[in-house]
Amino acid sequence: MDEMDPLKEFLLKYFMPEKCYDELFLNFNFLHVPCLKIVLSKTLGIWIMLGTVLVKLPQIYKLMRAKRAEGLSFISILFELFAITGSMVFCIAHNFPIGAWGETLFIVIQTLIIGFLIQHFGGNTARGLGFLAVYCSLVSLLISPLTPMSIVLMIHASNMPATIMGQLIQAGTNYHNGHTGQLSAISVFLLLAGSLARVFSSVLDTGDSLMTLTCITASCCNGIIAGQVLCYWNRGPTAKEKKE
Repeated sequence: MDEMDPLKEFLLKYFMPEKCYDELFLNFNFLHVPCLKIVLSKTLGIWIMLGTVLVKLPQIYKLMRAKRAEGLSFISILFELFAITGSMVFCIAHNFPIGAWGETLFIVIQTLIIGFLIQHFGGNTARGLGFLAVYCSLVSLLISPLTPMSIVLMIHASNMPATIMGQLIQAGTNYHNGHTGQLSAISVFLLLAGSLARVFSSVLDTGDSLMTLTCITASCCNGIIAGQVLCYWNRGPTAKEKKE
């Protein structure tokens, strides 16, 4: 029994309350629906958190390895940064503990790196540095007492539409180019998996039809890009595009 204690502690801490542990592991009631919902919800939550932390790393690696950024839309990155920053600033403004938004900060840093690399490998290193400086200045302003809370709330409320717009812009760029360039397939599919997980978690945890619809819309946008990655799998930029 002692050998099971660390496992039980782990399961109770991250996946289920004790009553569900008893139902599943002592009573062997594997069809206990309420407990299955709890376990699924917590599992999806952990997957979303891990996906948020890891989703951009393959993209950064691919850009650094190729030393090119064809196919990545800088405008799409700006929309994505707007959305992520809205959530981060909202949490900071409400003095939430860093555990509630630490992964958001991590994804902001990764997205900033990607934005800089797009400019750097496009021959605009100075513009990339300016982009970083302007972003840091704006964030400093947003989290300062000079910014009314109404503006913070407005930015936070528009994060999902901004995310969707950014994805559609990237999808449009892919379609216009006829390839996905240096877009990382791993990052794309991790993003799709994360958005699908958010659909299920919104259904299980909130039951809010508007939030669920928003998550479904975001998943559809991610699905379009994932479909383009598969469709354009063996295509890349032409020699003329690479030269440019």
